[in-house]
Amino acid sequence: MKATIVVMLLAVTAVAQQTQNRPNIFAACGPIGVDFKTETSTARPPAQPEPGKALVYVVEDYRAISWTSPTIKVGVDGAWMGATHHTSYLFFSVDPGEHHLCINWQSSLEQASFARLVAEPGKTYYFRARPHTFSGQWDNNYLDLDAIDPDEGQYLVASSPLMTSHAKK
Repeated sequence: MKATIVVMLLAVTAVAQQTQNRPNIFAACGPIGVDFKTETSTARPPAQPEPGKALVYVVEDYRAISWTSPTIKVGVDGAWMGATHHTSYLFFSVDPGEHHLCINWQSSLEQASFARLVAEPGKTYYFRARPHTFSGQWDNNYLDLDAIDPDEGQYLVASSPLMTSHAKK
């Protein structure tokens, strides 16, 4: 009996050490439990990035799905930048260098997608957030976050409303 308890304690200790050494895959996202209220905005995005910065657009693309209106939170390097709702976009500035982006459903689903960005000053980058397709069917349980061509990004931004968001209290 004592031997069984000792073996179980050693196994629990080994699992705990593995968990502590495991990388935090959600480190690019913001804090857990933050939700956003979103509103369509009539503001216009900047034509150029701020001096010494890069400009990033994230477009939530749900054109093929009309029966759902998801809200997706957008995070960079562990901080939430805001949220989009249905087919809309948001933008933000980043310093030059490597950044880690995250999108996550604003719901009880723990589905997320990630992308890496190496930003250069004066450049503009576009990312598309959309549900994952599985065998040609939309699957609302999974998300994709992809860097897209600037021409495609400009088209999606021009054909989508700007979304502003504020953390719910």
